[in-house]
This record gives sequence, structure tokens and C-alpha cells, in this order.
Amino acid sequence: MVHISQNTGFIKLVIIIIIIILVLSYFNIDIRGIVESPQSQSNLQYVWNWVVLVWDNYLANPVLYFWNNIFIDLLWESFVDNLERIKQGQPHDFELNAPRVP
Repeated sequence: MVHISQNTGFIKLVIIIIIIILVLSYFNIDIRGIVESPQSQSNLQYVWNWVVLVWDNYLANPVLYFWNNIFIDLLWESFVDNLERIKQGQPHDFELNAPRVP
């Protein structure tokens, strides 16, 4: 059985970024100049303001509700409780709630 490293996606991403930088360098494109130009800074600030507006007015409440009341309260605490039981050698929720065969 061949094991494929879990880092292959990350390694591919790094290689692609390096290739893109080399291609841009070949065509004499100055990445720093582009990013630091006043026009780029203005565009980035404009996009960032829209992202903040959408987060504050539309996404913050539902995402934070999901995070605090569903993920943390229901899933994470149950996960941690079950891990503690397993660590102590006690049965976890699946064992406790599994149907019994007579």
C-alpha cells in the first residue's frame, strides 16, 4: 500500500506560487511596485471596506451564533467530554447509547 503524504497539496501550492513569481519576473513585472502603487492600495482598501461591511451587517451574527451555540456548545464540549471519558477508560457516548441485542 502506497502512502501519499498529506502535505502534497501544500507543496503543489508552493511550487505553483514559485512558478508564477518566476514567470512574472521573466516578463519584468514588479510585484512590489504593483502592490504598493496608490491605485492598488486604493482598490485593496475599497474591497476591504466592503468585506468589513458585509461581515458586520450580514455575516457576523449568524456565524458567531453558529460558532458559540452550535459548534462550541453542542459539538466541541461533547467531543472533549468523550475524549476525557476515553482517556479515563470509561465508555463514551456511542457505547452508552448503542442499542443492545438481547
